[in-house]
Amino acid sequence: MKAKVLDINGREVEAIDLPTQFSEPLNKTLIKRAVLAIQFNKRQSYGAFSRAGMRASAKLSRRRGEYKGAYNHGISRVPRKSLWKRGTQFGWVGAFMPGVVGGRRAHPPKPEKDFTKKVNKKENRKAIRSAISATLNPELVKQHHKLPLIFPLILESKFEALNKTKQVKEVLEKIGLKEELRRISVKKVRAGKGKSRGRKYKVKTGPLIVIAKSCSLEKASRNLQGIQIVPVNSLNTELLAPGTVPGRLVIWTKDAIEKMKSGELFK
Repeated sequence: MKAKVLDINGREVEAIDLPTQFSEPLNKTLIKRAVLAIQFNKRQSYGAFSRAGMRASAKLSRRRGEYKGAYNHGISRVPRKSLWKRGTQFGWVGAFMPGVVGGRRAHPPKPEKDFTKKVNKKENRKAIRSAISATLNPELVKQHHKLPLIFPLILESKFEALNKTKQVKEVLEKIGLKEELRRISVKKVRAGKGKSRGRKYKVKTGPLIVIAKSCSLEKASRNLQGIQIVPVNSLNTELLAPGTVPGRLVIWTKDAIEKMKSGELFK
């Protein structure tokens, strides 16, 4: 399969053969499994303190004749702690057990719970290849992005040498992504409780830029809202199919394509 290579001015320079990784059949089920595994493995352990709600001295005897016992007081057998005493009389209040003020929870979240999921190496590579091939499908990509006239987008190696955010934005506009940049520039306030939990704004997912190796373009494109950049050997299914949905708009550099081909990545 051949694809056009564009220069940083949006003009066609040459045509190259795409590697076999782009011809993998689409498998949405496998992509979803791989993405969910990445998301579950990023979860942080959380839970209550193991002695929370159980630090009160709430032992209350029910035996006949014992001092400070509750025998013959006509009260239920709830663990209680004493707040005051007057001779052999005591003022008790429920403690320790679930359902009382300050008591423990019946089934609290436990920090030792393991959320990790595993995916076989061959299945994970197959999922990445399937997500890569989905980026060439215009029917899938146009459901979430504004497609340019020339698709797929492969840029010459000079693109990786850019070191100014303004230059990167100009190149993206020249290759036909002006409408896409306008789409992802919208930032909305999240509805609901998440506003007060460190995720006040919702940002749209934009194009993914795939480069051959770390370069000045990483820092230059960092300030463009919704755009991500990643070296080709660090690709994963979550980047290619955010939210388990395949068909993200991807901008490849020629060097990244050649590195994938020569290194036989994800095979």
